[in-house]
Amino acid sequence: METLSRTISGSVPPNNSCRHRLLSYSHGFTRLNLNLAILRSQGRRSRLFPKVQCTSQQISKNNIDFTDPDWKSKYQQDFERRFNIPHITDIFPDAHSFPSTFCLRMRTPVNEDFAEGYPSDEEWHGYINNNDRVLLKVIHYSSPTSAGAECIDPNCTWVEQWVHRAGPREKIFFKPEEVKAAIVTCGGLCPGLNDVIRQIVITLEIYGVRNIVGIPFGYRGFSDKDLAEMPLSRKVVQNVHLSGGSLLGVSRGGPSVSDIVTSMEERGINMLFVLGGNGTHAGANAIHNECRKRKLKVAVVGVPKTIDNDILLMDKTFGFDTAVEEAQRAINSAYIEAHSAYHGIGIVKLMGRSSGFIAMQSSLASGQVDICLIPEVPFNLHGPHGVLRHLKYLIETKGSAVVCVAEGAGQNLVEKTNATDASGNIVLGDVGVHIQQETKKYFKEIGIPADVKYIDPTYMIRACRANASDGILCTVLGQNAVHGAFAGYSGITVGICNTHYVYFPIPEVISHPREVDPNSRMWHRCLTSTGQPDFI
Repeated sequence: METLSRTISGSVPPNNSCRHRLLSYSHGFTRLNLNLAILRSQGRRSRLFPKVQCTSQQISKNNIDFTDPDWKSKYQQDFERRFNIPHITDIFPDAHSFPSTFCLRMRTPVNEDFAEGYPSDEEWHGYINNNDRVLLKVIHYSSPTSAGAECIDPNCTWVEQWVHRAGPREKIFFKPEEVKAAIVTCGGLCPGLNDVIRQIVITLEIYGVRNIVGIPFGYRGFSDKDLAEMPLSRKVVQNVHLSGGSLLGVSRGGPSVSDIVTSMEERGINMLFVLGGNGTHAGANAIHNECRKRKLKVAVVGVPKTIDNDILLMDKTFGFDTAVEEAQRAINSAYIEAHSAYHGIGIVKLMGRSSGFIAMQSSLASGQVDICLIPEVPFNLHGPHGVLRHLKYLIETKGSAVVCVAEGAGQNLVEKTNATDASGNIVLGDVGVHIQQETKKYFKEIGIPADVKYIDPTYMIRACRANASDGILCTVLGQNAVHGAFAGYSGITVGICNTHYVYFPIPEVISHPREVDPNSRMWHRCLTSTGQPDFI
C-alpha cells in the first residue's frame, strides 16, 4: 500500500531557503552557529514524513540581497505571503458566511432550530478581527554577537513580522448542523491529549455541532475496517482529562493521503482535527492539499503535540511543562541514590530526540544536576576534557554527581542502527546505558570505586496526566482549533507565540525540529546552574 510519506514528500513547497528561514525566524538560531545548524539538519534522522531539506543550491540561490535598498519591504512582503493562512474562499470564492453561533453573552443552547436563522449579538465584543496580528519577535537585538541574537542582516535591522491571531470570528463558513467533525491523535503518547480532545468536543457542541467522532489509533483508523469511529459528546469526554494517554489511542504511520481523503469523503467528514508532531502535521498538510485538489469544502486544523517542545516558532507545546515537572521525581531519586552512596553517580535519561529542551529545563528546575547533555551540544566522554574526567573531579570534590542526558545526545558515541520505527524515525542508540557502562568501566580502570545508578523514566512521564499549566494550554489550544475551523481556515496549526495564541500555516512550522541554541541565555543559565565545563 502506498504510504503517506510518498505523497507527503512533495507536500511542503520548498520555497525560500533554509538559510533564509534560519536567519529570520525565532527558532533559537544565530548567525554564529548557523552553519552547524544547517549541517545538523542535513544529517538528521530520516522521517516517514520528510521535511523541507536544506541544500547549498537553495542557500546560494535564495539569499537576501542586502544591497537592494528595498530589501526590508520585500522581505516583509515575502513573510506576509508565506504566513498568510489558507481559507475556504481561496477555493470557493462564493462561499457563504453566517453569523457566528459562538457567543458567550447569549447562553441559549444552540440546536437545529437555528438552521434557518443564526443568532447574532452585535453588542458582544468577544470576536477576533481577521486582521488582528501578533508580533512574532519581540527583542530588537543590537548586535549579532548578543547572546541568543536572531538577526536577518549583519546589522541586526529590526523587521516587523506579524502572524494571525487565533480566536472566534464574527462570521463562520460552516453550518453547525451540517458539520461532521473528526478528531485523530497520532504518534506517541503525551500528557494533555485527552484535555485537547475534551475541549475540542465541548467547543464544537457550543457552536451547535452534534455529529462528532473520534478516529481510533491515528491515521490507521481511516483504513482499518476493524476500527470503528467513536461517537463523541460532552457526556463521553467530561472526565477524560483526569487520566493520561489518549481516549482515541495512538499509532504511527498509516494509509496513503489519497485513501485518507477518500475515507473522509465516504464518512462525510468536513472538519478534521489532527493532534500530533512534525510528521503528523506533514500528513495533515498533505490531507489539506488533497482536499483542495478535489475541491472539497473541508477544514483541516492541527494541534501541535510534542513532549520535546521542538515545534518551530512556538513558545511551547502541550505536555512539556508536565514532562519537566515529572522529570524532577527521577532527578531527585538519582540525587538521593548518588548522595547516599559512597562515590555515587546518578544518571537520568530524558526525552529529546533532536532537541534538549526537557533535559535543559529539568536540570534548571531541579538544581541537583551537575552535568546536562543535549543533542545540540557535542561532547566527548573520554579525554582530558571529557565527561568522565569531570565526573572524577566531582567525585573527588563533592563525593557524588548527577548526570541528565537527552535521548538524542551523543549518538556519535553509540553503535548506529539502520532500524526505523513506523514513522520513519531512526531508532536511537541508548546513550544512557552507554554512559552508565562507560562510567563504570572508567572508574574501575582508574581504581576508584563508584556506585552508578541509571534511571529512564520516559514512559512513566509520557503516560502522566497533564498538570495545571498544560491543562490550561490544552484547553485554549482545543478551543482555538475549533474557532479556526469554523472561521474557514484550513491547513493551519494553532500555537502560543509571545504569550498570545496564533494560527500558523503548517508548512512554516514543520521544515525541521526546533532546537536549543547553544548561545541562548537559557542554555547559559543551565551551564551556570550545573557549573559544567565544555566537554570538547
